[in-house]
Amino acid sequence: MRVFFWGRDEMSTENSVSEAPFETGAELGAPASIAESEWVVMKFGGSSVATAANWRTIAELLKKRLAEGLRPLVVHSALKGVSNELEALLADAVEDDVDSALDAVGRKHYALAEDLGLDAGALLDDTVHELKQLIAGVRLVREVSVRVRVRVMALGELMATRLGAAFLEAEGLPVGWCDARDLLTSRPSASPDRESSYLTAICDYGFDEALRQKLAAEPQVLVTQGFIARNESGETVLLGRGGSDTSAAYFAAKLGARRLEIWTDVPGMFTADPRLVPSARLLTALRYDEAQELASAGSSVLHPRCLSPVRQTGIPLFIRRTEDPAMQGTVISAVTQETEPQVKGICLRKGLSLISMNSVGMWHEAGFLARAFAVFGRLGVSVDLVSTSETNVTVSIDENDGAFPQSVRRALLEELGGFCRVQLIENCTAVSLVGRKIRTILPRLAPALEVFEEERIHLMSQAANDLNLTFVVDAEQGTRLLGKLHSSIIRKSGGSQALGPSWERLTAGDKERPPLPDSWWVAKREALLELATEHLNAYVYDRDTVRTAARGLKGLRNVDRVLYAVKANFNAELLRTLDEEGVDFECVSPGEVGWLEGTLEDFDLSRVLFTPNFAPREEYAWALDKGLTLTLDNLFPLEAWPELFAGARLFVRLDPGQGRGHHEHVRTAGVHSKFGIPRFEIDELERLVQRAGAVVTGIHAHSGSGILDPLNWRSVAAALVEVAERFPEVDTIDLGGGFGIPEKPGDKAFDLSRLDDSLNDFRSAYPKYKLWIEPGRYLVAQSGVLLTHVTQVKGKGDMRYVGVATGMNSLIRPALYGAYHEIVNLSRLDAAPSEMATVVGPICETGDRLGSDRLLPHCDEGDVLLIANTGAYGYVMSSQYNRREVAPELVI
Repeated sequence: MRVFFWGRDEMSTENSVSEAPFETGAELGAPASIAESEWVVMKFGGSSVATAANWRTIAELLKKRLAEGLRPLVVHSALKGVSNELEALLADAVEDDVDSALDAVGRKHYALAEDLGLDAGALLDDTVHELKQLIAGVRLVREVSVRVRVRVMALGELMATRLGAAFLEAEGLPVGWCDARDLLTSRPSASPDRESSYLTAICDYGFDEALRQKLAAEPQVLVTQGFIARNESGETVLLGRGGSDTSAAYFAAKLGARRLEIWTDVPGMFTADPRLVPSARLLTALRYDEAQELASAGSSVLHPRCLSPVRQTGIPLFIRRTEDPAMQGTVISAVTQETEPQVKGICLRKGLSLISMNSVGMWHEAGFLARAFAVFGRLGVSVDLVSTSETNVTVSIDENDGAFPQSVRRALLEELGGFCRVQLIENCTAVSLVGRKIRTILPRLAPALEVFEEERIHLMSQAANDLNLTFVVDAEQGTRLLGKLHSSIIRKSGGSQALGPSWERLTAGDKERPPLPDSWWVAKREALLELATEHLNAYVYDRDTVRTAARGLKGLRNVDRVLYAVKANFNAELLRTLDEEGVDFECVSPGEVGWLEGTLEDFDLSRVLFTPNFAPREEYAWALDKGLTLTLDNLFPLEAWPELFAGARLFVRLDPGQGRGHHEHVRTAGVHSKFGIPRFEIDELERLVQRAGAVVTGIHAHSGSGILDPLNWRSVAAALVEVAERFPEVDTIDLGGGFGIPEKPGDKAFDLSRLDDSLNDFRSAYPKYKLWIEPGRYLVAQSGVLLTHVTQVKGKGDMRYVGVATGMNSLIRPALYGAYHEIVNLSRLDAAPSEMATVVGPICETGDRLGSDRLLPHCDEGDVLLIANTGAYGYVMSSQYNRREVAPELVI
C-alpha cells in the first residue's frame, strides 16, 4: 500500500458540525463483533467532494468520528460530472480534437485545489499528464480499447482523492492515502463478454483479518477511491457506474465495520424520485430487503450491488446529506418497527429492453425454459424480470450498466431464434410499487392502478418475495405514471413510522423558500400584483428577460447563427424584441411564416428556416416558390415528389438515434420519435437526392428539449459531420435547440460558456462548417408567468386543493407532459410555506391540475398565484375547452 500523506496527532472538535444521531449496531440487530468494531466506512459522492465548503464539513465529521474512538475509512467518488466528462472524452477523441474538453477536466480539479488552499501542481500534474497521454493515444489509433477506457475512467477517482487527502492533512487530521487497487481484487468473470470483466467487475467481500491488520498500522484516517479495483493480473478494473457505493460496502464487510455511512446530496431514500415528485417522503428506516428492492427498481440513491455485502455481514447502512448533516436520514438494517403491509416507494427504472419468446410448442414441453436460459447464461446476459404463459416467455434486461452490447444482443437473438420466434422490444421503463406484503393490499391498490387502463403493458411481474409489483411500459409513459401513482398511494402526512417529511418540507424547513434563480418576477412583484387587480388571469412576459437570453446565445463565439423556434411563442412584441437582437427564425408552418411577415417590418424571408413535418405536398411547393430554406425530415417527399426538388438547395433533418430532455414527449429523436431520417437510410437519401437533382447544403438534428448537459451538442455535431461529409455541398451543421432552463428552486442555470468551449473543439476539427442553433423555450420560457386568482380551497381526507380561475385551457403542459412549473403565492411571497396542496383549475377534467403536492403558504380566496416559466408553449397551446376564455397576454 502506498501512503502519501501523514498528518499530526492533534485535532480540534471546536465548531464541529451539528449532526443527526446514529443508532447503535445493537439497536439495529447487528452482530456483537460489528457493534463493537472501531472501523466506520464513510463514502462521499461526487457532489459531496466537489466544493471546499463540503470538504470543511467532511473534515469536521471525521474529527467527530475520531473523538468517538472510531477509525474512519473514507471512500469517495470522482468530482461531480467528471466521470461523464471522461466518458465523453473517450467517445469524442476517436473522431475529434478534444483539447478544450480535456483542459476543462483539468481546470475543474485545479480550481478545487485552489479553493482548498492546496498546491495543485504537486498533487495533480502527473495524473493530468497521464490523462492527456492516454487521450492522445486514442486520437492516434482512432479506437478505445477496454484497458484504456478503464485507465482513463479510474483517473477521476485518483485525482479527487489526492486533493481530499491533502486537504484533510492540512486540517490537522492524521490521514493516509491508499490506492483501492491495492486493497480490492476482482473475481474471475464467468461471462464470455471480456469487456464486462473490466467494466462491471465483482469482488469478494468476506471478512478479511489480514486487511484489517494491514490497515491498523496506518494513520487513523484513511482515504481511498471508490469505483476501482484490480484483477488477478494486476490490471485496473471498474465496478460499474455507481460503483463507489459498492466499493464502500466491500470495505465495510471486509473490515467488519461498525457501520457504513453514505454521504450524498440527498438525505436518504424517498418514496419516489424527489426530482420528479417533490412531495416524495423520506423513508427513515428500511430493512435490507426493502432497500434492495427500491435500489433495484430504480431508486438512484444507492447502487443495488452495495446492499449484499452489508446485509450478509449485518452492518447498518446510514444515508445522510453532506450539506446538512443535522438532517434526518435513512437507516438500513436488519430490523425496523414496521410490520403492517404497505407500499413504501414507487420507482422508475429506465433503459430496459424486453426479449419476447413465442412458441406454440413450449406448452407442456419439458426443458424449454432450461434451453432458453442456457443461452442467456452462455452469453453472460443477466435476466431481470420474467413473465410466462403457455406460448410466451418474456424477460427484461437492464442495459444501464452497458452489459448488453450489440455483439451479445445479436448473438442472443440468433441463438434463441433457432428454436422460437423471438422479438426485441426496446426503450422500455419499469414502474414498480415496492413495500411489504404487496399481495395482501392489492384490493386497496385497485383504484390507483386504474392509471394503467389505457396504457400498453408489455410485462407485469409480482415478486416472489412479495416486496414489489412491477409494470413494464413504453418509456414515454413512465414519468406521468409515477406522479399519478404516488399521489394516489402515498399519504401526504402521518401513516407509517417509516415515512418521514417530504422533500419539499426538508429543503424548505421554516425558512422562506428561495425563488427560481434570477427570477424577474420577484423584483417586479408590485407591478404584477397591480396587473392582477385588472385581470382575473393573465400571461405576463418580461421583455428584458427575452433580451438577456438572446444576448447570451448571440454571444457564443462558436455559433454562427441563432434561429428562434417560433412555435414556442408567437407573441408579436416578443418577436420584435428578438428581431431587434439579431435573432433569425425557424418556422414549421406557412401560418408562422405569414405571421412573421405581418409582424416584422420589411421582413427578409432569407432569415427563415422552414421545417415542416408530415405536411402536404402543397406546403413544400409553396416554400420553394417563396425561396425559403427548406428542411426535409423524411424520405417520402423525395420518393413521391422528386420533380419538386430539382435544383433545390435543401437541409435534411437526421435522427441522431437517441432523444434527450426533460420529458419523453419532447424528446424528438430515437426510434419512438416521428422526427428525422434514421442513419440506416442515409444511403437511400443520397440516392434520392441525386435522382431529384437537389443539393444538400445543411445537416440538421434536434434531440429534444430541456437538456442540461452542455456536452450534448458536441456529440450531436460529431454524429452529423459523419453524414455531412457524404454531401460535398454541405456548409452548415444545424444543432437544433433544447437548451434547458432552471425548473425548480435550487436548479442551476444552463452553462453557456461550457457549451461554447465544447463546440470550440468541433470548430477546430471542422472549420469548413458553420454552426447554427434553434432555441425556442430557452429564449422565452423564463420571461413568462401565468397570473391567476384563488377561487376556492378544499380539504378532502389527506388531500388539500387550491382552486384557481384558469387551468389546462390556459396551460396544458402539466396535464399533457406531467411538466413541472414552479407555483408561488405572489400575494404572500414572504410568508413561510406551511401546507401541501394540489393546485387545480375550473375545467371539468380530473387531469386539470397545474401542480400536485406543492408546499405553499396558507392560501385564501382572492390570493394571486404565479405559475413560472410559462413563456413557452403556454398561450400558444391554449384552448377554449369548456368554453372558458384563455388568459390574455401582456408584455412589460
